[in-house]
Amino acid sequence: MTLPDLTFRGARVLTPSGLAERPLSIVGGRIGAEPAGPVVDLSGHLVLPGIVDIHGDGFERHLAPRRGALESLAAGLASLDSELAANGITTAVIAQFYSWEGGMRGPDFAEALAEALAATTMRADTLLQLRLEIGMTGDFDRVEALVERFAIPYVVLNDHLPHAELAAGKRPPSLTGQALKARRSPEVHWALLQEMHDAWDAVPAALARLCTVLKARGVLIGSHDDHTPEDRARGRALGATLSEFPETLAAAEAARAAGEGVIMGAPNLVRGASHAGKVAAGDLVAAGLVDALASDYHYPAPARAAFRLEAGGMDVASAWALVSEGPARLLGLTDRGRIAPGLRADLVIVEEESRRIAGTIADGAVSHLAGPLAARFLAA
Repeated sequence: MTLPDLTFRGARVLTPSGLAERPLSIVGGRIGAEPAGPVVDLSGHLVLPGIVDIHGDGFERHLAPRRGALESLAAGLASLDSELAANGITTAVIAQFYSWEGGMRGPDFAEALAEALAATTMRADTLLQLRLEIGMTGDFDRVEALVERFAIPYVVLNDHLPHAELAAGKRPPSLTGQALKARRSPEVHWALLQEMHDAWDAVPAALARLCTVLKARGVLIGSHDDHTPEDRARGRALGATLSEFPETLAAAEAARAAGEGVIMGAPNLVRGASHAGKVAAGDLVAAGLVDALASDYHYPAPARAAFRLEAGGMDVASAWALVSEGPARLLGLTDRGRIAPGLRADLVIVEEESRRIAGTIADGAVSHLAGPLAARFLAA
């Protein structure tokens, strides 16, 4: 339910030039231009734009707490929504695989999740990203229909086939585990991977046709794990304007030189390094090559990463923009990511001393409220 008109006082609010103590109002679910309604005392707090999480797959553990223990998708999405709110996320892009891996990453599950999400009211504005394994050319018609049916706004091109092992006729080391997850025998799974690898010459033309259709429908396209400038150029030729988690400095530089968006994982920055030995997100941020930090596999990470950058000397407006204004811009969402009159009231209320998230307001409605802050709202 949208909050009644009200005004926050006593907090330091993030403006384009930095934090400033100033009143901030919510009017009709939007940021107001003038004070209105009852006053809520937010002294001792910061008010920041809501986090726009441009890529997150931590939702998988909500839908299946253990492998094979698939719960109600509606119940899992409700649990996910609560975690998003508690971590200040007001817009979430959930990154769902469309993969030969099967199980929760297979085509059937992608369709089921799209249906469940369409039928579920989420407090965060929750969008679906389809992570398409490009070797699955036989599924491209099905992918096109899925995108059209559910108006999926974002498709990312992935290739996780173990080409080196398949070219050498070797059994990939992760084969048995993947096969069990996909409910196939290892032999059948290996044959499927080998078939896709052997037919790779047909992938470029089929993928170009699919991307042409997606672009005509206004679908945002990204490439995943670009390793070289040549990888980025191939994505660019297909209309992929976003480089998601580039693995090297050279790939990120190629994207930036072409005016394309660069997305890195916030957990990488919080850890100080990639868990897979790729380029460090912090190094790319320091080089001015990153537009957005995403939760990737850990929803607390965007806020933690922004505060880590602030503690390291970056001004708070620039640090927080990597988890709010930057990703909103890449997604084409002009009504959020900043605190300005007329924009959506997507706000994170943070305890100034501890930097702990105490409240989240999504589109003018409270989605999370904890501790003493709740009493202040009740007293207004």
